[in-house]
Amino acid sequence: MVNTAAFGKRIQEIMKFYHVSASGFADAMGVGRSSISHILSGRNKPSLDFVMKITEAYPEAELYWLLYGQGTFPKSEETNKPIETTPQIIPTVPTLTEIPNTEELEQDLFSIPEPEIQNNISDNTENEEKQIINTAFATKEINQIVFFYKDGTFDIYKN
Repeated sequence: MVNTAAFGKRIQEIMKFYHVSASGFADAMGVGRSSISHILSGRNKPSLDFVMKITEAYPEAELYWLLYGQGTFPKSEETNKPIETTPQIIPTVPTLTEIPNTEELEQDLFSIPEPEIQNNISDNTENEEKQIINTAFATKEINQIVFFYKDGTFDIYKN
């Protein structure tokens, strides 16, 4: 549970760091000025949407620090450094001469080719269910993907 009094103090610390007033803070986040006033006074608790708007408008404020006071503000240099990992082998993109036909280009990445369905499923009922599921997912479009990291940070990729 978020301590609203401590949360209000952390908001004041962000405003002091960025040299903005409560109204400037609200304007930068795109929220009403009264919502800032109510949270600072302890009258209201912050919503998830409100917290996310703070982290989007003020990237130096880490989520765990904002909610629980854990971590540092502003973000330390160590949290901004990329994590060293072993290099991944990325397959090369085939040239136009390597692509056998255009039907393969038009195939949905998430659909299963017909021979694989028949090899994996022996019962006709299961086959029909599999085709219904594939059809349902084929009509949906991805709007955004969110990656949550263990250090409390996240990345949003929008379509």
